[in-house]
Amino acid sequence: MNVLNLDDFSVEQINKILDLAEEFKNGKVVDYKGKKVISNLFFEPSTRTHYSFDMAALKLGCKTQNFDAGNSSLKKGESLYDTVKTFEMFGTDAVVIRHVENEYYKQLEAINIPILNAGDGTGNHPSQSLLDLLTIRQEFGKFEGLKVVIVGDIKHSRVAHTNFKVMQRLGMEVYTSGPLEYKEEGYNYVELDKIIDKVEVVMLLRVQHERHSEKMHETVEQYHEEFGLNKKRVSKMKENAIIMHPAPFNRNVEIADDVVECEKSRIFKQVQNGVYVRMALIHKALEEK
Repeated sequence: MNVLNLDDFSVEQINKILDLAEEFKNGKVVDYKGKKVISNLFFEPSTRTHYSFDMAALKLGCKTQNFDAGNSSLKKGESLYDTVKTFEMFGTDAVVIRHVENEYYKQLEAINIPILNAGDGTGNHPSQSLLDLLTIRQEFGKFEGLKVVIVGDIKHSRVAHTNFKVMQRLGMEVYTSGPLEYKEEGYNYVELDKIIDKVEVVMLLRVQHERHSEKMHETVEQYHEEFGLNKKRVSKMKENAIIMHPAPFNRNVEIADDVVECEKSRIFKQVQNGVYVRMALIHKALEEK
């Protein structure tokens, strides 16, 4: 089973993945006894996604390989397809891939082992979205009728693009906010201070400077003043509302230092849930080849 884009999965399938992740959280044990190998091929920097996939594989009793793009034959001009095909020929049982190019996986249709998309350009980030959904479901026990605002660099965010679509499919009311230069048409834009007291979930995004062709028009201080989550804005949130962020986060830019671990924050819970979700994805990929 490939995991490339959540559009490929029905709502029922998504909920079954979340159910399995919850089972792993509650102690379900699957042990491949070192007989399966998962290769992590990251062509972009990553901490949480890369090493939670690695940890997930290890917890399932798999062996792992962690590809070093900077010291690989990419430096000699090797293509993405040839790199992945090489790992297939090594005998790896599945590959986890993050790549700078949107929909890179369309180049890999001839690969005969499962591919788990760990993020493609500004397009999709299925495992991040699933861990976000698991965190929300644990908190509220449902999706239908919940209101969410995603705040920040919408235009360049694969997290925003993936979550906006899947959350709507699950019956959530989704808004976006942030600098107008990063606004995405068709993504239900609102001013943050006009919506913050009406939503159950405030999801913040990092400003992705590495994807910009030019510098952000605002200073980081201006960004924090206009769009950052500080104690004053937190005080306006609904009593049961939660704060989320896919991380890495810039303290005192999109989120104030004293808000990162406040009682409404679920940011580090998301990190923990990432391991369970990725255990579920690896297990399903190996069992449904």
